[in-house]
Amino acid sequence: MTEPDLFEVVNPATEEVIATVELAGLAETDAAVARAKAAFDTWRRVAPADRARLLRAFAAAVDADREHLAALEVANAGHTIGNARWEAGNARDVIEYYAAAPERLFGRQIPVAGGLDVTFQEPLGVVGVIVPWNFPMPIAAWALAPALAAGNTVIVKPAELTPLTAIRLGELALQAGLPEDVLQILPGRGAVAGQRFVTHPDVRKVVFTGSTRVGKEIMAGCAAQVKPVTLELGGKSANIVFADADLAKAAATAPYAVFDNAGQDCCARSRILVQASVHDEFMALLEPAVRGVRVGDPGDEKTEMGPLISAAHHARVSSYVGADAPVAFRGSAPAGPGFWYPPTVLAPVRPDDRAFTEEIFGPVVTVVPFRDEEDAVRIANATEYGLSGSIWTRDVGRALRVSRGVEAGNLSVNSHSSVRYSTPFGGFKQSGLGRELGPDALDAFTQTKNVFIATEE
Repeated sequence: MTEPDLFEVVNPATEEVIATVELAGLAETDAAVARAKAAFDTWRRVAPADRARLLRAFAAAVDADREHLAALEVANAGHTIGNARWEAGNARDVIEYYAAAPERLFGRQIPVAGGLDVTFQEPLGVVGVIVPWNFPMPIAAWALAPALAAGNTVIVKPAELTPLTAIRLGELALQAGLPEDVLQILPGRGAVAGQRFVTHPDVRKVVFTGSTRVGKEIMAGCAAQVKPVTLELGGKSANIVFADADLAKAAATAPYAVFDNAGQDCCARSRILVQASVHDEFMALLEPAVRGVRVGDPGDEKTEMGPLISAAHHARVSSYVGADAPVAFRGSAPAGPGFWYPPTVLAPVRPDDRAFTEEIFGPVVTVVPFRDEEDAVRIANATEYGLSGSIWTRDVGRALRVSRGVEAGNLSVNSHSSVRYSTPFGGFKQSGLGRELGPDALDAFTQTKNVFIATEE
């Protein structure tokens, strides 16, 4: 008999094992798909009002469990308690938002000769969702909520490192009354369970959030079955600060645009572009802001940044800041157990420096000067990524021009906002394919059926 594949889940702030999770193999994955396929035949026929009612009950169950979910994320992912509470609330909000969708999946009546022509938005079937370790709770909800609302069944494969909140969401769904096997949580390795989502013919769509490299592999694999994908991949976003901006506010907020979640964020504004005429002034304002970031126990209400996720990831982030790296200044981080890394600013850097061109996915940011609008847009676009970014200026015309010029899917002016559950989220270029959240997400989980009914004899 084959021994179970067990994975020890580690608290990244203490390096202590907090749980042991059994990972699904190929047989278990196939069995989960079979159950989801069987459940789909029933779930898709649940009346829209009843499906909406079940999703509202699911959202209420998440709401009642927010503190527990947040505590799990603090222990499992090292997120600060403030962030973890927001993430639990976001999961609730996303499920509640899409609870309104089943009764609003409108088709169309199209005028044609000789009869009546109508369209229906039909669910796809079984949806496989592969969730990353950096934001495991909200990103799971971003996919499962619209997919379930549209009448699909869903299997969520959480990352091996951070499965605990996804497992809990699955428990809450059952408590709320969702039928068995409509939503399944399947811990497993990406190369086994995740890859089987790609190759299994009964999985009709794959949703993946993670690295661009793996996203390309998933897209290529799904092509063999013409299987649709939604991909949210890497980022190397720019934070563009013009001379006319509120420099004090831009400098004070810049650290949180990249060091939030210890920089483990695809939307991290990890390239700060500052107009040359105010570069020195901005750097003088940025230094105390960086040194003031509170790094420590993620369970402490005052903590602003927690640890990196693992020893291996700590080594990867460290590789970008060698002994000869141009460190302008750094913040502080705890010593002792835990995968801690101090907030770090690199300047000046060359345009070909790997710290400037590659996604570090840690609390390291580069600062470069630019001359004018054209130069700022050129530098911002000189990357294979295009996920997010910020523009700081008091000039509304400039804000619009630069927003239209920067090749990124999510931009904010005089703020660092990227995610709202009611607006579309996704990337340009190699940052992804498709859109999550907002009304657009439902299109990713339905297909249009056209029906013509002849009315003339």
